[in-house]
Amino acid sequence: MNIWKQELSLKAINNMGDKTLVSHLGIQFIEKGENYLKATMPVDDRTVQPMRLLHGGASVVLAETMGSVASVLSIENMQQQMAVGVEINANHLRSVKKGLVTGTVSPIKLGRNMHVWRIVIEREDGKQVCESRITIAIIDIQKT
Repeated sequence: MNIWKQELSLKAINNMGDKTLVSHLGIQFIEKGENYLKATMPVDDRTVQPMRLLHGGASVVLAETMGSVASVLSIENMQQQMAVGVEINANHLRSVKKGLVTGTVSPIKLGRNMHVWRIVIEREDGKQVCESRITIAIIDIQKT
C-alpha cells in the first residue's frame, strides 16, 4: 500500500535539503518504496566525533531528516499543513569509522495529527548502527 500523498521524485526530495544541515552533512535520499524511504550519509570529517567514530548526533540528524521528510510526503496538502518534530530518541548500537551509513524510515502510525516513524541505520556491511523513533506533529500552517 502506497502511503505517499505527495509524489515527489528523489531529485525533488533531495533539493528540499539544499543549503541546509542536510546538504552540509551529505545526506542523500536514494530510494522511495511504497511505504519506506532510504537515505545515506557519509562517515567523514563532517559526521565523526573526536575519536573519529560516527557521532551519535549525526545519526540523530539523519533520523530526524528522514522522519520529517517522510511526514511531509504523507500529508494531504503541503500548502496547508506542515510536519514538526516533537520527540526523537535513538539507541546507538554499533560504531562506524568510515564509509556510508544507510537509513530506512517506515511508519509505525500515520494519524491525522501525529505520525510516528521508525528509522533503522546500518553500516555498509548491513550491521545495524542505530535504532531511532520520531514523533511528528502535523499542524495547520494558518495556526503557526
